[in-house]
Amino acid sequence: GRMEVLQLLRLFLTTAMLGLSQTVNPFVAQQTPPDPCYDESGAPRRCIPEFVNAAFGKEVQASSTCGKPPTRHCNASDPRRAHPPAYLTDLNTASNMTCWRSETLHHSPQNVTLTLSLGKKFEVVYVSLQFCSPRPESTAILKSMDYGKTWVPYQYYSSQCRKIYGKPSKATVTKQNEQEALCTDGLTDLYPLTGGLIAFSTLDGRPSAQDFDSSPVLQDWVTATDIRVVFSRPHLFRDLGSRDAGEEEGGTGSTPYYYAVGELQVGGRCKCNGHAARCVKDKEQKLVCDCKHNTEGPECDRCKPFHYDRPWQRASAREANECLACNCNLHARRCRFNMELFKLSGRKSGGVCLNCRHNTAGRHCHYCKEGFYRDLSKAITDRKACKACDCHPVGAAGKTCNQTTGQCPCKDGVTGLTCNRCAKGYQQSRSPVAPCIKIPAINPTSLVTSTEAPADCDSYCKPAKGNYKINMKKYCKKDYVVQVNILEMETVANWAKFTINILSVYKCRDERVKRGDNFLWIHLKDLSCKCPKIQISKKYLVMGISENSTDRPGLMADKNSLVIQWRDAWTRRLRKLQRREKKGKCVKP
Repeated sequence: GRMEVLQLLRLFLTTAMLGLSQTVNPFVAQQTPPDPCYDESGAPRRCIPEFVNAAFGKEVQASSTCGKPPTRHCNASDPRRAHPPAYLTDLNTASNMTCWRSETLHHSPQNVTLTLSLGKKFEVVYVSLQFCSPRPESTAILKSMDYGKTWVPYQYYSSQCRKIYGKPSKATVTKQNEQEALCTDGLTDLYPLTGGLIAFSTLDGRPSAQDFDSSPVLQDWVTATDIRVVFSRPHLFRDLGSRDAGEEEGGTGSTPYYYAVGELQVGGRCKCNGHAARCVKDKEQKLVCDCKHNTEGPECDRCKPFHYDRPWQRASAREANECLACNCNLHARRCRFNMELFKLSGRKSGGVCLNCRHNTAGRHCHYCKEGFYRDLSKAITDRKACKACDCHPVGAAGKTCNQTTGQCPCKDGVTGLTCNRCAKGYQQSRSPVAPCIKIPAINPTSLVTSTEAPADCDSYCKPAKGNYKINMKKYCKKDYVVQVNILEMETVANWAKFTINILSVYKCRDERVKRGDNFLWIHLKDLSCKCPKIQISKKYLVMGISENSTDRPGLMADKNSLVIQWRDAWTRRLRKLQRREKKGKCVKP
C-alpha cells in the first residue's frame, strides 16, 4: 500500500498546482463575500470553481449488478443486502464502506463497465477506484467530451499490456503525444484482496503540466463530460495455486469471480475557462458555470453579445482575458468582430458597430452620417450629437454639409450656414439656378471714353431701332437663334461678360450652343450706345453670328445682332422657321 499512498500524495500536489491561492484578510468586515473573479479594485482576474469529487452523489450506470435473481450474498430487493451502483458515489467512511458488486461471472474474460455522467464539462485531475474485491488484472479508463457519443482512452492497467490492449507497458509521454493513453502494469496486483486502489492522475508525467495555462493540448486532455471504467479481466487466483498457467491461458477456466468497488472518485473542477468561481444548476437543473468577465455559455466559452471587441480567450494566471464591450458611443446595440481591424489596431480592438442610430455612422458610431453634422455643445454619446444639415433647397449646391462646422456648400453669391441668403454685393434673382446675382457696380455707359459723344451713337448703331420684325430672311442670315435669361454681368477688359441661361435653342450652327448656363459677350461700346440694350434678370431673344474666340467662350452679340426682350408669342413663329430651315428653305438656289 505504500506505493498507493505516494500516488495519492502526488495527486494532491498536482491538485494544488492547478489551484489558486486566494488569501482573504480576516480583519476586513465583509458584508457580501468578495467576488473571486475580481480583485479589491474591481479589476477582473482569473477565477476557478473549487476542487471537488465530481462523482459524488451522481448516478453510475453499471453493466452488471448482483442481486437479480437474489443469491446468498446479494439481494437487489432487500436494501440491507443490495449492492447497487449508487453505493459507488455515496458518502463512504472508513468504518462504513458501502460496495457495489457485479453479478458472479463464470466465463472469463467478460467486460464489466461503469459509466458516470458528470452532466457538464469538468477538468479532471484524477480518477480513483477503491475496491472491495481483488483488483482486476486488466482495467481501462475512458473519457467522453461529448456526453457519451464518442469515447477516448485515458489509461490502461494490465499485467499483459500488449496482449490485452495492444500497448507497450513502458511508454513515455513526450510533447508530441501528450494525449496518449498509457498502459502500466502497476496497480494490477492481486493483493491486497480487498481495499486495493487504482488511482489515475491525468497530468502525472505529462511534460506540459508545469505550464498548464499555455497548453491547449493538456487543457483538452483533462476535459471530460463522462468517465467510463471497463474491467476487462479478473485475476483467476492462479497465484493461489488453484490451477496451472496453461489452462488459464487457454481461457477455459470457470472459477467464479465478481468485481466489487466501494468508491469511485473523479477529482477535478467544473470547467469554466477561468471565468467563473462556481457552477450552479440552471432552470432545467443542468449544471452550468456562473460566468463573469462578460462571458457566457456552459463553460463560459464565448463572449456575451455586444462584447466582441477582442476574441474570446481562456483566463490565465497573468491575464483575465475578459471579453470587452464594443465602443459604439451608446448609439448601437449590436456589433461584430473583425479580425483584419483587430490586427491593424495592434491586437487592441476589433469591434465594428452595426446599425448605428441617432444619425451617426462609422465603426464606433463616432461621426455623423451624410446630411448631418456634429453639435459640439453635446457629447458624442448624446442622442442629439448629430444635427441635420438643413441646406436650403435653392441656395445650396448639395445636401451634405461640413461635418464639423455644419456649413452647406453654397451657390455663387449665396451665403449663410444653410445658404439661405445673398452675399454682400448680390441681389436675389428669380432663377433657381443662380438665385443671387451680382448688383452691377458701375453703369456700363460711364466706361465709354467721354470723347465719344452720345450723338456718335446714332451713326454707330446704323440699323433702325424699330426694326424688330422676325422674318425668314433675317432668320437664315444668323448662326444662332436662342431664348436666354440674363443672370449677371461682369466686365473683362473692354467687354461686358453676361452669365446667361439658354432656355431654348431655335437655331444653331455650332454644337456648343446648348440649353443651360453659358456666357454672352458684348463690347462695352455697343452696350453704352444701347445697341443692344440689356437688363439683368430679363429674358431676351438673341440672334447673332458665331465667332470662334478662345478668350471669350460662349456667344457674341454686337450692334448687328438682334437682341430684343422676349415675348411668348414668338415661340410658334420660331418653331415654324426652324421647320422650314430643316427642309432646306434657307439654302440659296
